Amino acid sequence: MSRKIRMGMIGGGRGAFIGGVHRIAANIDGQIELVCGAFSSDPQRSRESGADFYLPADRCYGTFQEMLDKENALPADKRMDFVSIVTPNHMHFPPAKMALESGFHVLSDKPATFDLSEAKELQQIVQKSGLLYGLTHNYTGYPLVKEARHLVHSGKLGKIRKVVVEYPQGWLATRLEASGQKQAGWRTDPSRSGAAGCIGDIGTHAENLAEYITGLKISELAADLTTFVEGRQLDDDGNVLLRFEGGAKGVLHSSQISVGEENNLNIRVYGETGGLEWHQKEPNTLLVKWLDQPMQVYRTANGYLSAAAAAAGRTPPAHPEGYLEAFANIYRNFAAHIRAHLQKQQPDALVLDYPKIEDGIRGMAFIEAVVQSSRSNAAWTRLEA
Repeated sequence: MSRKIRMGMIGGGRGAFIGGVHRIAANIDGQIELVCGAFSSDPQRSRESGADFYLPADRCYGTFQEMLDKENALPADKRMDFVSIVTPNHMHFPPAKMALESGFHVLSDKPATFDLSEAKELQQIVQKSGLLYGLTHNYTGYPLVKEARHLVHSGKLGKIRKVVVEYPQGWLATRLEASGQKQAGWRTDPSRSGAAGCIGDIGTHAENLAEYITGLKISELAADLTTFVEGRQLDDDGNVLLRFEGGAKGVLHSSQISVGEENNLNIRVYGETGGLEWHQKEPNTLLVKWLDQPMQVYRTANGYLSAAAAAAGRTPPAHPEGYLEAFANIYRNFAAHIRAHLQKQQPDALVLDYPKIEDGIRGMAFIEAVVQSSRSNAAWTRLEA
């Protein structure tokens, strides 16, 4: 099949942050082209945003419903192949449902839906449709995150005992949402963000990273959520004790009031014979620690890395690769899976390495359990995924 995979976008127009990230990520490997979009809930702004991206006027739609109806009516050699959903949380499920039922694959920003009930319904729709659904938990796209996963799954660290994962930020240390700042506004609004604030926005990234690297599922947790900023409606700080299937224990904390912190996602995993440590602020380095040997420093793009880590890199050693490239790995694998689907071929196992609806359900179950536990004075609460 000698053509690019055609993408439509819902959300991500003028004034949006994450839409631009998605478009860059989709474009990095030259496998995907943006062909249409409904870029805003305001029809005029949507069409103006489409013009910013040099799209034809007749492929810039006023609503996502119009876009899905009209794209579905186009000939197969012109219509989009999949839709990228980059809206606030409350608008993830409606377009995903309609897109799948209209015959289009879906790649959605996280979390998958507004709540766990929607996520489970969406899973049924995905299964019934036979189409592909992906979720941009983009931190799993880093080469050395994949190497960390390989080290754990190969048994080199022994049985996993402890996981410490953190995601502190400081950008909401004041009531920024009161200033009219768009990103702060919807993230702190329960009608758009959902039941959780900080824990839903970035805590789910920490949860997903811990489960991805270790391959262990969180079975139950005890959580303490706090809203430190007066007048804010949702949590801006969370501390969670974790119990994993198989007996491992963990600590997860996410915060948006940790003054001076940027996007300081980091994880440490300790097994019976070894441990590892990775920091998103220095993503091209993985520290590997042993009982009876000096610590090793793994670096991106070197020949000693696993096939999964090698496939996720693009440049020779010492050339920095980061957030955008990790994001692009999700898009590249999703596009390759679509290509295989269209050609009725079985994709390579490495292509299938991207987050799916099951990860979305895990994230929503995590949010629900954290909120329930915190409301019950940090009582141990099972994840009902």
